[in-house]
Amino acid sequence: MRLIHYTQPDIRSLAFAGRSPWAGLESEVDRWFESVLGSGGDIRDDGHFPLDLYEDEGNTYVRANLPGIARSDINVEIVDGYLNISATRKTEGEDGGETFSISRSLSLPDSVEEDKVTATSENGVLTVTLPKKEEAKPRKVAISVN
Repeated sequence: MRLIHYTQPDIRSLAFAGRSPWAGLESEVDRWFESVLGSGGDIRDDGHFPLDLYEDEGNTYVRANLPGIARSDINVEIVDGYLNISATRKTEGEDGGETFSISRSLSLPDSVEEDKVTATSENGVLTVTLPKKEEAKPRKVAISVN
């Protein structure tokens, strides 16, 4: 066996050629967070927008942030077991106006009472309430002692 003497390399001898080994780390971390977390819940370039889903014992809720979109420009409908949310945003500019559409579709579970679905919009937040059928709601079972 041969013994090799290790010496720690000098930072100047590395391939960084005069720049710090940490150069670019901040922009790389920012890029990573942006790819993981998205743009903070804004509408994306592909015409989609993020949705929040949560539920309690009686309902499932779908929440969408749609800032700057009027209630009259939001369309919520249920078709063939799918919840479809679409909206149109109109912007005014120097060269006239610009209109673009955004939309999302969700498959509804069988436990949703489709005829009792409601939607509200307040301060740019759309909330769709999906009531659960009675048989899908959790129920308490009494335990008897013998």
